[in-house]
Amino acid sequence: MIVTEEQIRDEVLESINQHRVMLFMKGTPDAPRCGFSMQVVQCLDGLGAEYAAMDILPDPRIRQVLSAHSGWPTIPQLFVNGELVGGCDIVVELYQDGKLQELVAA
Repeated sequence: MIVTEEQIRDEVLESINQHRVMLFMKGTPDAPRCGFSMQVVQCLDGLGAEYAAMDILPDPRIRQVLSAHSGWPTIPQLFVNGELVGGCDIVVELYQDGKLQELVAA
């Protein structure tokens, strides 16, 4: 099956719109493939947050489309209610300040 960049864009945007808390990461929540993604997963899991995740590693175009949409160059990227929250440093800071809990609480 050949996937076009437009299909990738549709899937990325659909994921952001369909899931209140959406994490784009390297790997999966059960098997993060980088330390930054792992830290964000640990923050979300530590709060018992419900979230969806997409692995950006299978196709480099996922990252290109995502970063073009968000204006954020690095992975992971956390979205809440369709808005970019930020990457690892921002998520960890929000977690430590107790503000991430407010953002992800259902």
